[in-house]
Amino acid sequence: MAAAATSIAISANPRVSPSSKPFIPRFTSPLFHSPSDPTPVFRCLRISSSLPAPKAPKAVATATSTTFPATAETFVPRFGPDEPRKGADVLVEALERQGVRHVFAYPGGASMEIHQALTRSNTIKNVLPRHEQGGVFAAEGYARASGLPGVCIATSGPGATNLVSGLADALLDSIPMIAITGQVPRRMIGTDAFQETPIVEVSRSITKHNYLVLDVEDIPRIVKEAFYLASSGRPGPVLIDLPKDIQQQLVVPNWDQPMRLPGYISRLPKPPVSAHLEQIIRLISESKKPVLYVGGGCLNSSEELRRFVELTGIPVASTLMGLGSFPCTDGLSLHMLGMHGTVYANYAVDKSDLLLAFGVRFDDRVTGKLEAFASRAKIVHIDIDSAEIGKNKQPHVSICGDVKLALEGINKLLEARETEQRYDFSAWREELNEQKANYPLSFKTFGDAIPPQYAIQVLDELTDGNAIVSTGVGQHQMWAAQFYKYRRPRQWLTSGGLGAMGFGLPAAIGAAVANPNATVVDIDGDGSFMMNVQELATIRVENLPVKILLLNNQHLGMVVQWEDRFYKANRAHTYLGDPSRESEIFPDMLKFAEACGIPAARVIKKADLKAAIKKMLETPGPYLLDVIVPHQEHVLPMIPSGGAFKDIIVEGDGRTAY
Repeated sequence: MAAAATSIAISANPRVSPSSKPFIPRFTSPLFHSPSDPTPVFRCLRISSSLPAPKAPKAVATATSTTFPATAETFVPRFGPDEPRKGADVLVEALERQGVRHVFAYPGGASMEIHQALTRSNTIKNVLPRHEQGGVFAAEGYARASGLPGVCIATSGPGATNLVSGLADALLDSIPMIAITGQVPRRMIGTDAFQETPIVEVSRSITKHNYLVLDVEDIPRIVKEAFYLASSGRPGPVLIDLPKDIQQQLVVPNWDQPMRLPGYISRLPKPPVSAHLEQIIRLISESKKPVLYVGGGCLNSSEELRRFVELTGIPVASTLMGLGSFPCTDGLSLHMLGMHGTVYANYAVDKSDLLLAFGVRFDDRVTGKLEAFASRAKIVHIDIDSAEIGKNKQPHVSICGDVKLALEGINKLLEARETEQRYDFSAWREELNEQKANYPLSFKTFGDAIPPQYAIQVLDELTDGNAIVSTGVGQHQMWAAQFYKYRRPRQWLTSGGLGAMGFGLPAAIGAAVANPNATVVDIDGDGSFMMNVQELATIRVENLPVKILLLNNQHLGMVVQWEDRFYKANRAHTYLGDPSRESEIFPDMLKFAEACGIPAARVIKKADLKAAIKKMLETPGPYLLDVIVPHQEHVLPMIPSGGAFKDIIVEGDGRTAY
């Protein structure tokens, strides 16, 4: 579902006349000849991923944006209108003008000026992560939980490269995010200077867009464009690379510069035409077994989706990314489909005659064997990214546009004829209810051992399904998707497309910053948790009320499950404990918490679990609960990779030989 990264355009400074005296620029590019520029402020190249500014501003195409920039009436600048200030101060003020209130920034030599400028801001608070990857995942958690672009800042070199996993994750899951990196001074670019990495080149294929700023006067425009790009169309991460000498250069900024995105704006999807919507309604009226297949693209259109289901009575299957866009507690919810989806959701897609695919990308973990996926159905695909239409599965009807606008249009047409045309899919729903009764999500209990699924059920019960839940990646992630019943969008924060371990704890930090009054729980596994365990220090220092429900099985559980099923249970470096002391819990997670001053407890018996989770939720501030679970548990149902619905596995665990 990754949108192609736009190539960098390089244009000569338009202010240079043909008769200007030549001079030798201070930096050159191995790929492009540097044009002349007689001015002493090193503007020989303007490098960005935008096109040159049009001579006259044109009407901007309407695009959905989740940012809330400060208006001229509400924003009070710290500097006088003609007062020079450093480029770093211009950057921080540009962020303030975009409505930014929190950033996740880790300082270094090439970004010190930005941090100094942040200390002069009265509106932006920095939440200091303990690792740049923690910072970028926290910015993602902030964006996923709030719908607003998250902002992270890192220094050059290793600081910038530590952002790579988060950028890739945000691109694959369509998360609006701004990553700002310090860079070595312009004159040192390309010299293998200390802590220099070409992060623009490194990140080009894993960002929606990126910029290398070579003119301090461009900062206001570039920041404005970055937020617009990140949050319009199909959202994604945008990177701004800022050399240190640009940060230090004095300038009087021009805040009225227009954006230079004519190509991008012209390609933004238009509102859907009614003829296409009528075609969808006709297909619905002709179908007997329709099913909705909804993904992350529906998170901003939850109300419209619920109204559509109310008008049609069509059951809803959700992807991992789409959980919460339709309430899991609703009788028409089929919960999650795909590799570890419910039997009845996968059955519905397999038997359907009409598949309404809204805001999805036909990911391999959903479809399995493409030829067998929804093989009996006509397919309607609505997605804001034209690259996704027909990429994996060819639809019969497609609309490239905003799902929210499409659903609004369909609902209006359905409401206009509600009295004359009623849909009756009761026989289909009864068929699916029979599947629900025959193949419910279930688990077994062995003695006093705590089934991990039960722990999540208890959490759902005690929080009334209202917590914001983040996860790492692995078995615990799938159980959290299956057994917690999400009621609304942006409750569920997980690394879907990239599957990045270590995501859960920092993402919970971002969610807690964005929603200070919410209950935020990181459901994590011991493997994922240890990948960013240092962020416990951030949680303690910021006193964030993040609860950590750690399902500790001493193994890389999902890899162990595959070893059990497909490799004759041969253990290949998946045991995370101490082989010389297998009877002990290693490492001692409680000591990690103790080192950071966070209350913690361990629970081993099922009978003690409910009281332990209740205490975790009632304890003010952060809390870690180490729940010891058996490593033999398997996530079921399971459709093997590349398989079809007929291959679904519903029985067994690591206690059985295969």
